[in-house]
Amino acid sequence: MIDSDVILKVENLSKQYRLGLIGTGTISHDLNRWWNKIKGKEDPYLKIGESNDRSSGANSDYVWALRDINFEVNRGEVLGIIGKNGAGKSTLLKILSRVTSPTLGTIKSNGRIASLLEVGTGFHPEMTGRENVYLNGAILGMTRAEITTKIDEIIEFSGCLRYIDTPVKRYSSGMTVRLAFAVAAHLEPDILVVDEVLAVGDAEFQKKAIGKMQDISKGQGRTVLFVSHNMASVKSLCTKAIVLEHGQVAFAGNVEDSLDYYLNNTMKSSTSLYINEEPNEGSDILEVKVLKKDELADAFGFNESVSVSYKIKVEEEDLSAKLGFKAIDQLERVVFTSNTLLSEVGITNQGTYTIRVAIPNSILLPSHYRLAIGFHIHKKKLIRKLDRLIQFKIEETGSGFETYQKDDMGCVLLDCKWESQNTN
Repeated sequence: MIDSDVILKVENLSKQYRLGLIGTGTISHDLNRWWNKIKGKEDPYLKIGESNDRSSGANSDYVWALRDINFEVNRGEVLGIIGKNGAGKSTLLKILSRVTSPTLGTIKSNGRIASLLEVGTGFHPEMTGRENVYLNGAILGMTRAEITTKIDEIIEFSGCLRYIDTPVKRYSSGMTVRLAFAVAAHLEPDILVVDEVLAVGDAEFQKKAIGKMQDISKGQGRTVLFVSHNMASVKSLCTKAIVLEHGQVAFAGNVEDSLDYYLNNTMKSSTSLYINEEPNEGSDILEVKVLKKDELADAFGFNESVSVSYKIKVEEEDLSAKLGFKAIDQLERVVFTSNTLLSEVGITNQGTYTIRVAIPNSILLPSHYRLAIGFHIHKKKLIRKLDRLIQFKIEETGSGFETYQKDDMGCVLLDCKWESQNTN
């Protein structure tokens, strides 16, 4: 039994796979496991295996997709599960949803779990949308009468009324996700497990789905486990989060600290220098540098100016080209845009130019930022586009930072003109 406030508890959860085979092993391995079990010994293959690092070569036939996962979720909480591709997020959700079983460890829950894992999961393609609503509801443990009382609300939420009596095999992936989410959310599960599938839906549906999950957690006191690579959605929806790395929990805490940990680690490879090793024969960007005064830098205090220096080559036919960039924060929000057309910088002759632009200090709030850089002739010709190569961060240091609070205040801090007048 678990505490009444804890609706889900995961203890020492591990999942091992064998590489290169459909099954878990060969006959000889299965016999070896059986023989050790008869003798009262543990599975010999649990002593071997490597961590789940998809980027490195394998020295063993076995890999731990998950290893010693421990966490608990209270009733009404929204837990975000974040990490790079291959970190083990989907494997964890499949185990929680009983799609697959763990190799080791236990899962204890105080309620019914409804899952939305992949497009089409749990739907029969030959059955109509309406029939699949009843099928999914039955899988979740609902009676036909209970489903019937909810079906009109489910269909309306999904936006698939016209196609509800059409076989699901004729649905687009977005329509399938709409209907699947509507079923999972409206049949009142105690725990709703949602994987990255919401990204398949359009912007209107994603907004509606996130709103529904907020209603489920806050209004109805139910629990949501949410996996997404959209950090803005995680931040707005979740109350706490865990970060998975190579199949293990690398960090667990409130959502702000978890996002900071994840983004700090994923941006370790960030650079403040780009050198074009293979420039075009014609016009091109040759070099980009982020500078603190005149020195290369990738970290700045709150009151320090950030300068970006460009070295470009311009040919005669591209004299009307413009150079510009967008500053994008760690939640993928475009903070501002600037380009040479907004300045007095002029390119009147062919040749090589060094252009420097200064971002005013004490404006960008502490966060990680990247530059999306473009060099092109408006609506005619793209010369070079650079994205996710140039990155820097504003740190919580420097005078003037005391005006910043930890809660989300957006991306920039503006020194607006304030006036007061005593009317007494």
